[in-house]
Amino acid sequence: MTQDNFWWYITVEARKDREEFLVSLADLSGCIGAEMSEAEDNVRSRLYFVCSSPLERWNKVIMELMLPYPDVRIIDMGRVENREWHTKWKDAFPPKPVGSKLIVMAPWHDAGVSDGRLPVRIDPGSAFGTGYHESTQIVLELLEDLVSPGARVADIGTGSGILFITALLLGAGSVTARDVDPAVMDEVRKNMQFNNIDPALVDLAPGNLLDDVAGPVDILTANILLEPLLEMLPNVRKVLSPEGTAVFSGLLVKERDRFLEMLHAAGLSEETELFSGEWWGVTARIHGAPSRG
Repeated sequence: MTQDNFWWYITVEARKDREEFLVSLADLSGCIGAEMSEAEDNVRSRLYFVCSSPLERWNKVIMELMLPYPDVRIIDMGRVENREWHTKWKDAFPPKPVGSKLIVMAPWHDAGVSDGRLPVRIDPGSAFGTGYHESTQIVLELLEDLVSPGARVADIGTGSGILFITALLLGAGSVTARDVDPAVMDEVRKNMQFNNIDPALVDLAPGNLLDDVAGPVDILTANILLEPLLEMLPNVRKVLSPEGTAVFSGLLVKERDRFLEMLHAAGLSEETELFSGEWWGVTARIHGAPSRG
């Protein structure tokens, strides 16, 4: 992924009962490797990141992911020279079948391994959304039955671009994609090239949630954290078409009740729910929306 001879690292410490979160943190953050260790009553995870993006960016990513867990903390960070495993990291990203139609694969994988599924090519470790995390897989599986030819899509917190790229591969006609982190824009464009996506179909720009998204859209996807999702909910009806569907993920199962309460308060009704491990996602429509024929 890079010819440079070092990696950034960030070490995170938590109570032993947070070990599962630290494992998820490695998946969510876009790191290319992690090492777990125990220290007295705590557990630590050292996360390694590519040096093509500055350490400050990765620190910001980690800090945002840790917001729901104030007892989890960063204890150190810095750079480390390449280790032997840097030549083997590609083995950690084998082709991953998702749902009934899709297979997520890295750019170096042979198309012959797709086994009749629709390949979605994403460079892992470049930005959040490799397709290997449960929250991303939930959205991909839900999209399989939602995308109709020519559908208008908005993808909020686009990360690697995997969600809108998949929607276009499934037949969507146009996309508005936003991410609060300008640093991901180049990575998204690379992933578009890997999938032969026409740039003319995509309005890609830095942006905060739905601030500059003009509807109506037929599908809205948002695979982000609980707090920004809650902030966005009151504005979803403004951009969603009368028969449109929103897909929300990035949510823990324990956050389900709170999210559904706020979803209903925003005039939306849940339809399909998917669970994967400790993660949960849901499709929603405007309350009282006409049935899709």
